[in-house]
Amino acid sequence: MDALKFDKSKLPSRHVTEGPERAPHRSYLYAMGISEAEIHQPFVGVATCWNEAAPCNIALNRQAQAVKLGVKSAMGTPREFTTITVTDGIAMGHEGMRSSLASREAIADSVELTMRGHCYDAIVGLAGCDKSLPGMMMAMVRLNVPSVFIYGGSILPGRVPAGAAVPEDFANRDLTVQDMFEAVGRHQAGTLGNAALEILERVACPSAGARGGPSTPNTIGRVPQAGGAGLLQSPGAPAP
Repeated sequence: MDALKFDKSKLPSRHVTEGPERAPHRSYLYAMGISEAEIHQPFVGVATCWNEAAPCNIALNRQAQAVKLGVKSAMGTPREFTTITVTDGIAMGHEGMRSSLASREAIADSVELTMRGHCYDAIVGLAGCDKSLPGMMMAMVRLNVPSVFIYGGSILPGRVPAGAAVPEDFANRDLTVQDMFEAVGRHQAGTLGNAALEILERVACPSAGARGGPSTPNTIGRVPQAGGAGLLQSPGAPAP
């Protein structure tokens, strides 16, 4: 126990790291390559909604690695975990939309359960979609531990290649997925052909990140900054 540097008598992680009776618990921590010194530091959950469901989430695991380096530099022990996301950009317009709002509660529940079950002392949460943003924040409020929220950021705008056969009002300007909804309407009205629609859909979302434009994730992403849980200026940075 010579590595003990922190008074963990009031920290949740004392229940899994301190005292002879926690030797079985510590054996599990050693199994994951955690050192003795790291075991006796504060445990910080690094929670993301990373998955391959949508571009909103696809970069969160890479961002989490930077967060973990920050936690380590401050003498904390980061413990990364993930949860689900149902993304409106793909779930909408069909039966999958019934899963969207319910996913918010599942995200909040799963983050809270992981944090409480493993007795983590603090949390850094990263999210990027309509329901994962409030779901992560709801978990933080329930947990009442030191919390930092990070919005994963928006998709960069796209551009049609020079000379591509699309209507003039789609050329030479930034495009987002919102333009795709307009394009679908024009296609249904018979004023936009199949070839032009296919060109637009390939370029409108050129990077990882949440839905571009003044949409739900980009507005909700600013809420934690206003409320004191988010890093200053962080909501304005694109996902890449």
